[in-house]
Amino acid sequence: MGRLAALLLAPLLLGGCASVRVLDAAQPGAPLIYAGTRLDWYALHGGCCPRERFGAEAPKYPGLDLPASALLDTLLLPLSVATQLGIGVQVSGGN
Repeated sequence: MGRLAALLLAPLLLGGCASVRVLDAAQPGAPLIYAGTRLDWYALHGGCCPRERFGAEAPKYPGLDLPASALLDTLLLPLSVATQLGIGVQVSGGN
């Protein structure tokens, strides 16, 4: 189990997770659903302009990042779909 966790965390340590980068960019018109996975795939296939298309640069090692981004994008899928449909999700913490 420790090796699997290390493998999944490696992309975060080796230049940033594509999903986190795209969420942080919040560029209007950028893809929302499976955005990090799509950014990795775009980079792996020689995409020319990730910043213009996704609002973020691709990770240094997109092939290594792809599984972690796919997992995170899957976990965030309900929020991504809601955002794409224009449904506001209000989350607050504390009292």
